Amino acid sequence: MLKRKIMDTLIEWKSKKNKECLLIKGARQIGKTFIIREFAKQNYDNFIELNFFLEPKHKEIFSGSLEMSEIIKRLTLQIPTAKFIPGKTLLFLDEIQECGEARTALKFIAENNKFDCIASGSMLGIAFKNTSSIPVGYEKQIEMHAMDFEEFLWAMGYGAEPIGYLKEYMDKKEKVPTSINDSYLEKLREYAVIGGMPAVVNKYIATKNFGEVHAEQEKIVASYLDDIAKYASAAEKPKARACYLSIPTQLAKENKKFQFSVVEKGGTARKFDNSLEWLRDAGLIKFCNNVATPTFPLPAYNQTGYFKIYLTDIGILNAMYGFDMKAEIFNNTLKGPAKGGIYENLIADILLKKNLPLNYYKPGENKQEIEFLLSKSGSIIPLEVKAGNSSTNSLNDFITEFKPPYALKLITGNVGESGTKLTLPLYMAMFL
Repeated sequence: MLKRKIMDTLIEWKSKKNKECLLIKGARQIGKTFIIREFAKQNYDNFIELNFFLEPKHKEIFSGSLEMSEIIKRLTLQIPTAKFIPGKTLLFLDEIQECGEARTALKFIAENNKFDCIASGSMLGIAFKNTSSIPVGYEKQIEMHAMDFEEFLWAMGYGAEPIGYLKEYMDKKEKVPTSINDSYLEKLREYAVIGGMPAVVNKYIATKNFGEVHAEQEKIVASYLDDIAKYASAAEKPKARACYLSIPTQLAKENKKFQFSVVEKGGTARKFDNSLEWLRDAGLIKFCNNVATPTFPLPAYNQTGYFKIYLTDIGILNAMYGFDMKAEIFNNTLKGPAKGGIYENLIADILLKKNLPLNYYKPGENKQEIEFLLSKSGSIIPLEVKAGNSSTNSLNDFITEFKPPYALKLITGNVGESGTKLTLPLYMAMFL
């Protein structure tokens, strides 16, 4: 079984919750259903699962009165073996976006408080964007992602202890032994090729066959395009699809800023803005906003209309470039502007899977940029990403002008320190 950090979150919710259901949202095929089943297996005597997509008849359970006695009555008529033992039962409402009444019922389930309830869905941001029946105060929402780099290392057989030793080099600002550093840089390139989608990682573990891995990734991309066709409005279907398929091209440009003219000649924000929001709400993309001033709090300084778009899984991005890209990345032979965009998305992947907001700083079209800005204790920390180990004029200028407490540079080299600038190997982004 693939070890996932979210299991600790579920255990904490169970121990601390008070009249509260849990709602897990995230893109399709990131492992939501699997981890909830495993959590139930380890922590409950009784488990009841309703999937509104696979079994539309389950929607009838929540039609009519939402009193708990009525819900249980209708549920047991459909599932005679279901048992509701107080304190020992977990009810799992999967693909809840298919049944708005079930979302409303979370309030009554929470108030009843005799059994635990987890709901999950892959299109929640879209299906319930304008709903008035959200059970505010009765559900705790968390966003789940595909596997991050550290979880990938676990899957590859790396234990928590050696990874912890690795972090000590960063904390002490000491160089990592060359053979170890090279090994982790190679693992990071492997992760860039595979990504964190559980089905893809499992396929790689089982076969070590990159061809089969790529086929699995292509199936996921196809399923996402199918979701656009199914869930997007008629007007948005072609536009959302075009925006999604343009992202590899957007990131291969010298200027990684998202440009609507790349989606369609003469394309405008007015035409495609809603399509990007749709993709974001579906969990397929993340915005990285350009801030006018690198000052806390960063969201207050967002520049409207200036942003980059990253895919939420690096392996899916590289699969969209085609199979030949795998060898170029894994062997570290890739050159050209696409390399910079891929490494930016790689670090974005690591940051967003830690639920860190994505912001960057580029004061003008002809000015150098800082790829990411992090917030810590009210200070702004610049983070520059280098696919190699080249000079950092933009970071040096930032340090001179804004005087951050420290600055970070991620490279394909080793740990180093110069003044307030700390240089780290790219894989140490997992410790930020």
